[in-house]
Amino acid sequence: MVSQNSPLRIALVGMSGAGKTFWSKRLAANGRPAISCDDRIEERLSGPLAAAGYSGINGVAAWMGWPDSATYAQREADYLSAEIAALDEVLSDLERDPKRELVLDTTGSVIYTGNNILMRLRRQMTVVYLAASPQEQELLIERYLTDPKPVLWRGAFQPKNGETPHETVARCYPKLVAARRQSYEALAHCTLAVAELHTLPEADAAGDGGEAFLEKIQSQIAKKTGRANGV
Repeated sequence: MVSQNSPLRIALVGMSGAGKTFWSKRLAANGRPAISCDDRIEERLSGPLAAAGYSGINGVAAWMGWPDSATYAQREADYLSAEIAALDEVLSDLERDPKRELVLDTTGSVIYTGNNILMRLRRQMTVVYLAASPQEQELLIERYLTDPKPVLWRGAFQPKNGETPHETVARCYPKLVAARRQSYEALAHCTLAVAELHTLPEADAAGDGGEAFLEKIQSQIAKKTGRANGV
């Protein structure tokens, strides 16, 4: 948990576009070590990506293809394998060095990495779920359509006859978010509403705006602990 007596270890979870990368960069602005799972996954997939002429996170999305493409299922599986391996490496490093600090920017698909990884993640880090409102989810859908990021659909992409792929995404993406929400909440030590984070100061005394975010996490965890103890 977040406290003054333990190393800062924060793992941000939530849908793509919810602000995980934004806040991880804020927290890392004053020299806090940070890792982007997107970057680690891209490194592990560099061979097939380069062979297909792709690079970068958008290149990963292009390589995976649309969910109804012939190669999608295998590439979805390859992506998840790379994600599991990347998280295992990160968590192993934390387990070897209990004093190490880390801000971890996870992917939206972290919840599919299996109970072993998820239990280790909860033990080693304070897991914070950035939850988007229904209105913000609409923006995430639009962003996915115009600027695709890798998404593991896990069978949630179900086209109807006469429906374009974009229409299928618009219909199925909210169902994907709803299906994931419970898993994110179960994994997280606390949940922060994305809309509330917009009210945090752009910069604090440290100049990076990250301290107000940390205070928000501490406040939410304190409230949750108080409710659990009947306070």
